[in-house]
Amino acid sequence: MSQDLLPFPSCTVRAAPHWRAIDFISDLHLQATGRATFDAWQHYMAQTPADALFILGDLFEVWVGDDLTASPGDADSAFALQCQQTIKATSARLPVYVMHGNRDFLLGPDFARDCGMTLLPDPTVLDFDGQRWLLSHGDELCLADVDYQHFRQQVRSEAWRQTFLAKPLPERQAIAKNLRTQSDARKTGGASYADVDTAMALAWLEAAQASTLIHGHTHHPADHVLGEPNGRTLRRLVLSDWDAGAKPPRLEVLRLQTGIPPRRIPIAA
Repeated sequence: MSQDLLPFPSCTVRAAPHWRAIDFISDLHLQATGRATFDAWQHYMAQTPADALFILGDLFEVWVGDDLTASPGDADSAFALQCQQTIKATSARLPVYVMHGNRDFLLGPDFARDCGMTLLPDPTVLDFDGQRWLLSHGDELCLADVDYQHFRQQVRSEAWRQTFLAKPLPERQAIAKNLRTQSDARKTGGASYADVDTAMALAWLEAAQASTLIHGHTHHPADHVLGEPNGRTLRRLVLSDWDAGAKPPRLEVLRLQTGIPPRRIPIAA
């Protein structure tokens, strides 16, 4: 695989000397109509004992622009402000990092600044506990979903972004609602979604000189062994999505701690 096809060199976050525990979450898909999931997330944000938090994409079900928080009286705007206040309170006591997902890729620097959190490129390397951990949302690695990859390439372009954000907020909200409706229809119709391409995941790990890839997006939490070249085990750790209304609820944190293997920690609904 050609190196010019890989999104490297990537950003590297070096853990502060006092970090002993780091939390990872993704795919919360927060929205005003999902109060139970929001409440569980808000409680977690206030209580986590972690020294740093990484949100690896799709914090929000949809994000149509940072001006969402500047439209008083709109239910989505009021909810965005509530989320902002929650993140800001957490970032006052520990660093919060966020990566774009396929639903909230328009989340911008203004909102990040107002929350006190740091936007990360995808992928990013975390240097912690003597290891290099490769972090990604994961959608770029799902190569078999050809239609989505074409769509992703289109909407991630600066030209598309500028054109979309220039539209009035109500129009952007209507477009987002229509896209959500189409997505829900595909889900109820039994559409299957592509998983991460193993060859590409291995190429990313090699390029990043990392042994473990941590990602979300697929909503299939699992620990995968990708191979053991030269006696070095290469892994892929998939984060859980969050849905307090599921039976049973899906609310989980992946925690790295110095000296012990990664742990999956359930969060009370």
